[in-house]
Amino acid sequence: MKITGLRTRPLEVPFPEPIATSIHRIDGAAVLAVWLETDAGITGESYLWTIGAHRLPVLDAMVHSLFGTVRGHDARDTEALGTKIWREINFLGHKGVTIFAMSALDWACWDIRGKAAEMSVSRLLGRVRDRVPAYASGGLWASRDIPALEREAGELVARGFRAVKMRVGLPDIGEDLERVAAVRNAIGSGVCLMADANQGLDVHHAVRLGRGLDRLDLSWFEEPLQAYDLAGSARVAAEIDTPVASGETEYTRYGFLDMIDRGSADILMPDLERVGGVSEWLKVAHMAAARDIPVSPHLFTEHCLQLCGAVANVSWAEHMPWFEPLFREQVEFVDGDLLVPDRPGMGFSFDPDAIGRFALTPERRA
Repeated sequence: MKITGLRTRPLEVPFPEPIATSIHRIDGAAVLAVWLETDAGITGESYLWTIGAHRLPVLDAMVHSLFGTVRGHDARDTEALGTKIWREINFLGHKGVTIFAMSALDWACWDIRGKAAEMSVSRLLGRVRDRVPAYASGGLWASRDIPALEREAGELVARGFRAVKMRVGLPDIGEDLERVAAVRNAIGSGVCLMADANQGLDVHHAVRLGRGLDRLDLSWFEEPLQAYDLAGSARVAAEIDTPVASGETEYTRYGFLDMIDRGSADILMPDLERVGGVSEWLKVAHMAAARDIPVSPHLFTEHCLQLCGAVANVSWAEHMPWFEPLFREQVEFVDGDLLVPDRPGMGFSFDPDAIGRFALTPERRA
């Protein structure tokens, strides 16, 4: 089943209104759709995303530059192809856009593997579950005032979510704690609450805020510091009782090994496009399992369900609706859980009408 062709197309999915974190303002999701073709007529799909469509040409160029490394090889040989790509990117390095491109190709190959076997990827890997607890991540932004937070939190619980995540990281610690307390009161003690600082704090601020959050029974305090400050994150994790979750901006198993060795997080959050694709995501999850560390995938809700279905130490799935308009299929949400689809491959496929509607430029072929 040789790889014969590559198609990509830049898209932009606008949000109903802009959202804000402690360090970002986001108006929409800029997406690079990827199709990897084979001589057996099976096409694997994947995608990358970024903040700002002006960055998409860089990702597109990197994906196309690596295509020659995999062209003509069997798409099912994911480990061999990953090894070839790893050697190819040595000169440019093993972080950043090189890994984004590696992820897109690896992920598409896993989609092909599942389709060729007429099995879902989770079934191919050996399923451990067919549903996973979900936390609502698509709301409770830093730009909301307290009445809006209370209203939105109540709506999420009414929809059936048993866990919700809000954003923190304002300059005033007291204001942050007031906002978190308001949400905790709105959802009650029976619903799990997470807080995400989106890398917006320094160590001193994070420790002070974290100690205040300790009184509000949070499931985790996410990304208090910049991703590169692993030593600082370890200090925060050691000085507060609330578990620290991090890793969405970390690259490959080597980056996560460093996080584990330093004690930088109690919960690891590998991101499918930054970690290196499905193959590398699985290595990180299994490495974490050897230390009894839970993992929770970052973003890519639809496709990460296959990983949640196959990995025993996944704690929560992130429910983020940003990319839902792109797919023919929709996630199934029942009693606070996301169901793991058992369709061949990664379980979701691009809707051609949506691709045309959100496209920024014509398709590029190789």
